[in-house]
Amino acid sequence: MYIYKAGVVGAGNMGAEIAQVITFSGLPVVLKDVDPEVVNRALARIREIYQRRVEKGKMTAQEAEAKVNLVTGTTDYELFKDVDLVIEAVPENMGLKKQVMRELDGVCPESAILASNTSSLSISEMGSATRRPEKVIGLHFFFPAHVMKLVEIIPGLATSEETLDDATGFAESCRKIPVRVNECTGFLVNRLLLPYLNESARCVMEGSAGVSEIDQAAVAFGLPMGPFTLVDNLGLDVSREVGKVLLESYGERMRPAELWTAFYEAKLWGRKTGEGFYNYRGSETNRADEVIRTLQARFANSQSKFSIERIIFPILNEAAVCVQEHVSRAVDIDVALMAGVGFPQDKGGILAYADQIGLDVVLQMLEKLTRECGDRFWPCPLIKRLVGAGFLGVKARRGFFEYSA
Repeated sequence: MYIYKAGVVGAGNMGAEIAQVITFSGLPVVLKDVDPEVVNRALARIREIYQRRVEKGKMTAQEAEAKVNLVTGTTDYELFKDVDLVIEAVPENMGLKKQVMRELDGVCPESAILASNTSSLSISEMGSATRRPEKVIGLHFFFPAHVMKLVEIIPGLATSEETLDDATGFAESCRKIPVRVNECTGFLVNRLLLPYLNESARCVMEGSAGVSEIDQAAVAFGLPMGPFTLVDNLGLDVSREVGKVLLESYGERMRPAELWTAFYEAKLWGRKTGEGFYNYRGSETNRADEVIRTLQARFANSQSKFSIERIIFPILNEAAVCVQEHVSRAVDIDVALMAGVGFPQDKGGILAYADQIGLDVVLQMLEKLTRECGDRFWPCPLIKRLVGAGFLGVKARRGFFEYSA
């Protein structure tokens, strides 16, 4: 099915950026929110993104104006009667998302695809709120959507192959990199990120390294920013909600570190509140230091040691679990982390990186970290199976991937 017109419901920062991405591909889009002021701010944000392109010489003022004119703001569903695809981008609340899906089901053409930009909630459950579950799918863009290339494509239990193909083609037409993710809580990238963020938090709580030290180590490894800078940019309130959803599904191995609750309660949510792990108000005082000192009084551990492996290997181990559970193919996992998080391309992706190190070395390191830090580092059974079979990675010409002689 060709997409001639699209809609976006929810005109917050993400909804505005998704609408901009759609207009950049040349499609008209209707952007809805219940609050007219929110709609106006979204339209201003879209204009701002295009203006920056003009200032950088990437397009003319006339071209930018033509793109801006492709988006129509609204507070009702009247203009959704002829859309071919709608993406809901309302807050991460299942009740609210199901309500929006029911409303869209009642006003959109029967042929229209109803997509959700949820970062962690069940697509199958959202589909159950409609009379067209075969037309409901996840299209998870990453913020900032006008910059980040990755889109996770998540079919629900009832989603048809036709809808999957159409959604994938739509993402490609928006100049994005679509990666199929079989439905699971947190989907792919968020599920891989939480263990990394949690372990970084534990290192701080135990006193093995400071916030800036860990961030600098992550950047030196090749990531575009460290874990605490990342959370400050995303917003701790958003990250916390994802963490709660993952805990409900995966249990103890995804239990959020106490640091996140302490910072949330102190309203140190990052850039949006002016203070997070770093101070963005220009003052010399940083309330984060006081919160961290309080935590360290409870959790300090003189035996705790920081290493880049301690925060990167949780990503690797969970990625192996995702391969084992058929959440995504190994190649798609590597693409997703490079496109969605900025995992260093010279390392080829997290699983290619494991193959380069040697899976026997990876297994030994995970076993060492399990002894030192706890069962959250327990090696994925797939890694043990690969090592047992002699599939050690590049040096054996086969691991998560196969290599020519």
